[in-house]
Amino acid sequence: MPTDQYHEPPSELGEETRTFARMCASLSEEAEAIGWYEQRIAVEKDETAKAIMLDSLGEEYKHFSMELEFLLRAKPQWRQIAQGILFRSGDIVRHGEDAEESAG
Repeated sequence: MPTDQYHEPPSELGEETRTFARMCASLSEEAEAIGWYEQRIAVEKDETAKAIMLDSLGEEYKHFSMELEFLLRAKPQWRQIAQGILFRSGDIVRHGEDAEESAG
């Protein structure tokens, strides 16, 4: 079954690279689902339906976070840069520039 997640011939890519590509695609899909739920929740009038959507949104947050952690473990430079940006107060762009610079 062909997919558009590869930009190089899959047969030329190692298993680790194919797994990484699948996890990147999954992360993107989770982010898209989070956006959809946010929009649906913003306009939903029925409180029961909204509660169900909020519960589903929590699942998407969990999946996104697990996939991100998998990817960060696979790429130490990415993890190093992320650690310089994530969960810090202050200027996000400045943190990003500093983290990228310090990662070499």
